[in-house]
This record gives sequence, C-alpha cells and structure tokens, in this order.
Amino acid sequence: MNITRENIDNLNAVVKVDITKEDYGDKVEKILADYKRTANIPGFRKGHVPMGMVKKQYGKAVLIDEVNKLLQDAISNYLVEEKLDVLGNPLPKMQDDLDWDSDSFSFEFELGLAPEFEVKLDGKKAITHYKIVADDKMIDDQIKNIQKQYGKLISKNEIAEEDEITGVFKNEEQGIENTATLTLDKFKGKATAKKIIGKKVGETIELKTKNLFSDDHDLMQYLKVAHDDAHDLDTNVDFTVSEINTRELADLDQELFDKLFGKGTVSSVTELKEKIKEDAEKQFTQQTDQKLLNDVTEHLVETTTFDLPAAFLQKWIQTSGEKEVDEIQAKEEYEKSEKGIRYQLIEGKLIEEHSLQVQFEDLKEYAKQMVTAQMAQYGQMNPTDKELDDIAARILSNQEEVKRLSEQLMSQKLLALYKEKAKLKTKELTYDKFVKEVYG
Repeated sequence: MNITRENIDNLNAVVKVDITKEDYGDKVEKILADYKRTANIPGFRKGHVPMGMVKKQYGKAVLIDEVNKLLQDAISNYLVEEKLDVLGNPLPKMQDDLDWDSDSFSFEFELGLAPEFEVKLDGKKAITHYKIVADDKMIDDQIKNIQKQYGKLISKNEIAEEDEITGVFKNEEQGIENTATLTLDKFKGKATAKKIIGKKVGETIELKTKNLFSDDHDLMQYLKVAHDDAHDLDTNVDFTVSEINTRELADLDQELFDKLFGKGTVSSVTELKEKIKEDAEKQFTQQTDQKLLNDVTEHLVETTTFDLPAAFLQKWIQTSGEKEVDEIQAKEEYEKSEKGIRYQLIEGKLIEEHSLQVQFEDLKEYAKQMVTAQMAQYGQMNPTDKELDDIAARILSNQEEVKRLSEQLMSQKLLALYKEKAKLKTKELTYDKFVKEVYG
C-alpha cells in the first residue's frame, strides 16, 4: 500500500491511496475459504462447494468489503502519523470507472485542513468586566422581605396598602373560579389598588382582566387560566375578599440571625447587612461571569482572522447528516455554523497552548461542590465526606453527566484564563443599571 498527499493550498489537500493484491489477497482468500466450509448451496454437501463457485457468488462482495476496511484504517492511521489537523472527515472522490476486476486500485480523498492562526487575548480593545454591587436600597429591601417572611400574620377586616389579601376570582361564563392570596403591588397601576383599599371581608370588587397585572402570566397563577388564554384575556372578574392579613415585621434579633445563617454566624444588624451584601454579590457573579464569557467569545471570533476551507466544508455538510442535502441547503447550513466552527478552533488552540485539562479529580471535586450546594438548598448544611463521595460517584458513572460537567468545568477554566490574560476593564454598577445597560 502506498499513500501520498498533494497539498492544493494551505487549507485543502488530496490524499491518494494505492492498494495492491498483496494488501488484501490473503485476507480475502481466508474469508472465502471460511465461506467454502460453511456455505449452504443446493446440490452440494456442506464444505464441498467448489471454490470457483464460492468466488463467483461471494468474491466481489468480500473484496469490496476488505478494501473499504483497509482504506478506513489507512486514512485514519495516516492522519495520526502525519499529525494532520483536519476539519470534518475525509471525502472520497467519486470514481465512475473503478474496475473491481483489477488486482490493484487507487482511491483519492479530499481533506479540509485546519488553518494556522494566532490568538491574542491581550488585544487593543479592553472588554468590560461587569461587577454588580448590592446598594443600600437592595440590602434594605432584602432585610424588609426577610422581616416580612419571618414576621407574624395579624388578621384584619379592612384592606390597607401593604396587606396580604385572600379572595376568590370568579367569572362563570369563562369558567374562572380560583382562590388566591396576593399583595396590592401585584396589580398593574394605582387605579386597581385604589378600588381595593378600604374594602372589607365579604365585599366584592369587579375587575378587568386586561392589564390587571404587570405580567400577564400572573393570570395563570391567580385566575388559573391557560397560558394561551392569558395573553389575550379581556373580560371582567369578580374578586370577593375572604381574608385580610397584615404582617408584623420580625425583630432583627439573634433568634432571627440564627434562623437565617446558623448559630452565631451573624450577631448584629451591621453584620446582617454585610452578609446579605456578600451573598447577593456572590450570586451576581455567575451572571457577570457568563456575560464576560460571551463577550470574550464574540471578541475573539471578531478579531482572530483566518480562512476556512469553505467549499470543502459545504461539500462535507451535504453528506455528513442523517439525510443528504443539496448544495443550497449545505451553503445555508455552513453560513449558520461558520461562527461556531471558528470559535471551536479558537477554543481548541487556547486549550492546547495553555494546557487546560479536566482531570478526573477535578470532575470529582466539582461534582461534590455541586452536590453540597444542592443539599444546602434543602437545609442539609453539613453532609459527610462519605455522603458526598457516594453521590459524586453515582453522578460520574453517567457518561452524559460526565460530558456535561466536563464542559462546565472547561468553561470555568477558560473564564479564569480570560480573567488573567485578556485585556479587561472593570465596571461596577447596581443590578438595575446592569440589566438596563446589558439587556436594554
């Protein structure tokens, strides 16, 4: 067997594989000999079928199968030995005049080669790295919410502005009848709140469903209407008040601090505010990190220039899916995926150049951290090492989970690389300003 390569340009090459009878002859003869021993052909005893008949019936199919196996192995080994970085898979060139009655064969394969390029993390333009800070208003609002949540409910007979109201929304024609508990700030605009303030237990208020709540999806929760109906619902409903409660705010004392954070962790209002600020900003970090990851990705794709073997990739797309597609469809698919291909190449180069690896121990530790956080949400604050090891082992026995966690962990490693090497400018702002600036 002889393999040669002709480089068409920096991104395209053709590999030629020459196969002779010496490469496949013995294997084909052995398989046909096995067929001779086991073939059931009418008129002949098993094992006594003439070899000429076996070759006539099975010879060409066995030859084609063995040559194709040789080709697959030869191309795979050649790419590894030559350390060729290819995109897609080698594409065989069509040969209408291939003579399978010959003893030797030549096959050609098109290759799409990965481009050579350089990734510059420390570019001219600085990328904004947002840092969301919890301002006094956010902290004070959170403290008030905590006091309400842990406060005492006191029954009332007349509705005031910050009361919790329980009542029945009803419209017989629309089939609406649902008991709900809510506060006045759920309603959209002040007009509705004014109609309700001062009402007493047993009284009924007629309300319009259109623009009743700030979010139409609230109609699903409070009136129990279907999602498709909620957006266009324009009717009247009666709301009959059945219960009115006000919340006496919980005292900011040691008993409350211990309930919130565990015994002795927080011992003053000042420490409470610091803790709330710390926890809030920690939660925001995940959001700002994802924003940074997206922005650096976009920046790298835009500023790292290189050509791709576009014609080859479009041809490869035509045959690589479950169903073949035509040239127009392949071109459209390529245009959709080109950006992703570029970033995969950039990411691969960064991973290689900076030796970023996800080891099993990294995965195990990451899985344990994830389990610890999930258990804490359900009040299990101090799981044992054995519990964590056992749960992590079960997670890592699932290959899909291993793949998912590996991708997450590699994203974290890339993020750490960007924070260390990329040209960044930090911008501090409140959450509301962050949402306005980033999402409009």
